[in-house]
Amino acid sequence: MNLHEYQAKQILGKFGVTLPVGYMAATVEEAYEAAKKIQEQTGTSVWAVKAQIHAGGRGKGGGVKIAKSLDEVKQYAGQILGMQLVTPQTGPQGKLVRRLLIEQGIYYPGPTPVREFYMSVLLNRQTGRHIIMYSPDGGMDIEEVAAKTPERIFKEEIDPAVGVQPFQGRKIANNLGLEGDAYKSMLKFVPALYEAYIQSDASLFEINPVAKTSDNIIMAADAKVVLDDNALYRHPEYAAMRDIHEEDPTEVEAGKYGLNFIKLDGNVGCMVNGAGLAMATMDIIKLSGGNPANFLDVGGTANATTVEAGFRIILKDPAVKAILINIFGGIVRCDRVAQGVVDAYKSIGEIKIPVIVRLQGTNAEEAKKLIDSSGLKVYSAITLQEAADKVKELVS
Repeated sequence: MNLHEYQAKQILGKFGVTLPVGYMAATVEEAYEAAKKIQEQTGTSVWAVKAQIHAGGRGKGGGVKIAKSLDEVKQYAGQILGMQLVTPQTGPQGKLVRRLLIEQGIYYPGPTPVREFYMSVLLNRQTGRHIIMYSPDGGMDIEEVAAKTPERIFKEEIDPAVGVQPFQGRKIANNLGLEGDAYKSMLKFVPALYEAYIQSDASLFEINPVAKTSDNIIMAADAKVVLDDNALYRHPEYAAMRDIHEEDPTEVEAGKYGLNFIKLDGNVGCMVNGAGLAMATMDIIKLSGGNPANFLDVGGTANATTVEAGFRIILKDPAVKAILINIFGGIVRCDRVAQGVVDAYKSIGEIKIPVIVRLQGTNAEEAKKLIDSSGLKVYSAITLQEAADKVKELVS
């Protein structure tokens, strides 16, 4: 589950990560009041007005503005709220901005230059250890740094049994070229960030940039956090942070029925039971010259209702030119799936695209009888290759 920046910083703050003072605002008036409150707390006369969407590159898209007066805060808040923000990560359709983060400006003049670093914490699945990835070249162009100067990206592996060790914090601070108070501040920042990552059951904490202010304080100037959905039952307070407006509507609807659905860019809708079989089905479609339009696993507890729901969700995609249903009857009985297909046809009405059904396993014969006696225009297949070839024939 993705979080907004202001939500990510709420978590970071609980674990002692130093942050700019900031508040979320949903209206221009709230933005203005937040800026006044920040000024009273910090004495600042510079604020960052930041769009809150689940995508990076907000600054490049015009979603981050630096205001140098309270009037400018109102002006920029009015411009950004309600805009369809397009960034390199949103695609051309962009995302609607519903919230802002108003933050204390931290790029003020002082005794030393302001610097920006990159730092993230994630799991290395090959080694079973966590990685702190960092670079002295943080900021908006970190992707370019990784592509052109990969030697500027450093990694520190952390044994989950012992956590971040002091020597590792010192190594990170040294590789970032820090000294004095900034060095000491980084030694506190690194373990606090790692602890936030571990205790929140996250799959990613990305801070870009980590800022060294002119008075040598290390702060998380931005934050991207992805939480592990499977661990949300342990964190109801984080689960409540979910913003369904930032998610694909069809994926949200599928979740209501317990369906595992991911939208793709192809033209062949897939309905399968089991993640492994779903992946194999998509592979065989691709190898046969088609393109899967989705990943849809109906799971081990599917019934006629959930199958009908999956059918409806697939049909909402106008790019879908055919549907392939591939069920191996084990826990999920084939006749249940067949009944769901029949019910979907009756409920939805005429379905103008071809439907190819491959049902093997428990109650497969009963399932075939159900479909054959329904009068539906359904193409049956026995082998997976036969099903894929049928898709290719009907779509091409």
